[in-house]
Parts: sequence; C-alpha cells; structure tokens
Amino acid sequence: MRRRFSPFWRIVATCVAFLALLSLLLSPAAKSDGNTQGSLTVDGRERTYELHVPVTYKTDQPVPLALILHGRLGDGRGTAALTHFDKVSDAHGFLAIYPDGLHRSWADGRKVTDSDKEGTDDVKFLSELIHKLSSAHRIDGSRIYVAGISNGGFMTQRVACELSDQIAAVGVVAATMSEQIAASCYPNKPVSMQGSLDTFVPIQGGAMGPNGSRGQILSLRATAEKWAGFDGCNSAPERSTLPDIARDGTTVQRESFSGCKEQAEVVAYTVEGGGHTWPGGKQYLPAAIIGKTTRNMDASEILWEFFARHSR
Repeated sequence: MRRRFSPFWRIVATCVAFLALLSLLLSPAAKSDGNTQGSLTVDGRERTYELHVPVTYKTDQPVPLALILHGRLGDGRGTAALTHFDKVSDAHGFLAIYPDGLHRSWADGRKVTDSDKEGTDDVKFLSELIHKLSSAHRIDGSRIYVAGISNGGFMTQRVACELSDQIAAVGVVAATMSEQIAASCYPNKPVSMQGSLDTFVPIQGGAMGPNGSRGQILSLRATAEKWAGFDGCNSAPERSTLPDIARDGTTVQRESFSGCKEQAEVVAYTVEGGGHTWPGGKQYLPAAIIGKTTRNMDASEILWEFFARHSR
C-alpha cells in the first residue's frame, strides 16, 4: 500500500491588509460552470462545499477524489476558479471537491485562525465529507488526495498526519508545517508529500506575521526532511531547476527524496521570484500587491501527476 502527500508553496499572511485582499482573490463572484453545492452537518453545524464531477464520470467505474482547500478568507468556489482544478479533473477523470472552512478559515493547528480558536474539528469534517462522497459516488478508496494553499496548505499538513489511513497523497502550496503539528505528527503509514514555497513565507522557518502572530513554522527544508524521516527515505535529495520557459522573472528549484518506504516520495519546489499565488493559476491581484504568478509550472497539473503515481 502506498501513501503520498505534498507540502509547501510559500505563503503570505504577514499582514492583515494583505489577508483582506486575499479574500478578493479566493472568492470570485462567478460560479464554476457545472459545479454543484452541497452540505452536511458535523457537530451540529452545517458545513458546505462545491463539487465538480468530471464529464467522463461513469457510475460503473470507481474514480479518484481530490479535496482542494482554500486559503484563509477564501472559499471553495473561489479556489475552483483560482486553481482551474475543474479542467484537470475533466482531463484526468477524478472528482474535485472544494470544501468551505468556517469563518473562511481552517483549524490547522497553529491556534491563530477563528476556526482554531473555536476548537472546530476540521479533521472530522473532512473525514466525514470523504465518507459522504464515497457513499454518493463510485470513489476509489485507495486514491483519495488532499491539496491546499496557505491556511489550507497548513491544514493539508494536519490531514496528512491525522488521516493517513484515508489519504493516499497530499500537495501543499504556499505553506510548510507548523511547529505545533510537527510536534504531534505520527502518521500511521508512509505519506508522500509534494509542495512549494514562494518568497512570502519565511523559507528559513520561525515566526510568521508581526511578532509571530501567525504562528511558528518549520523551514521548507526542515518540513521536507521531516516527511522524508516519516517515510523512511534513504537517499539525499536530488536537485534540479525547471526549464525557464516563461521568461517571467521566476525560476523554480526542485528537490526530490526517494528510496522511501512503500514507494513514498517527498518533493519540494521553491519558486524564486514568485508571489503568494497558485503557480500557473489565476493572478488574482496585481503583482505589485501579492507578487508574480509563475508560468514556469502549472501547480494543478503537477499535483495531479504526483497524485496519480500513488495509491494507498
């Protein structure tokens, strides 16, 4: 049985002003074509989501499921538009679901979001959401994946630690791992991680936000090495630079750990010159405010290629 997860892509969350603007990015008014809205009740509260079923879906064949988690102040609908994961879903035949966090945030373990301060059990919500989708659709239980950006990326790390029996792989954009989650992370099975950071998150780790108001995080390297240790990887990382096809002022460095238990992988990307964005996705605010969206990689396609290599 194989397990994969992915970590990092740099995040911003260093000032309240930016986060207010981030809500504009992750919550466009337009509804994603062909998507449906749904809900379920968890711990007495209604939880909502947006679901995209690929055009190739047939009820006689089980398909993979990918959960895509929004950033703080975002929502599922906006994240569908930001990431163009619907198109990737149609091209490769998996269901894509975009859950909504309470108060437009996730309880990712840093104790800084409204959801975390209220003690919201988002791990339970996502687990029950998986069960609901698996009951309503022909889901391949060995191929369930989670990806997230920013606050959703930190939440994805928590999911990787706490739902390793359900999740086959994760991808993290614009986040690393919080020190709180790192201290309590004991996945039951090897977990493959793929992720990337931009220049808005402290690549060296430490305090996020003014006076550490957004929590304490591990560095990109420490996060990758943490998962390499969990997965029993026995090789030094292989390093390479992606081709500079866009000539947009960004470059992408890749590090890959292999030789891991149960064919797990740990892959880390660093987007030099990139902003607090989804690589290859929508430039939701001007680059002067949130930095550039690199066109040297398509995060959604790369994440799916990574997910498709792994099953539980």
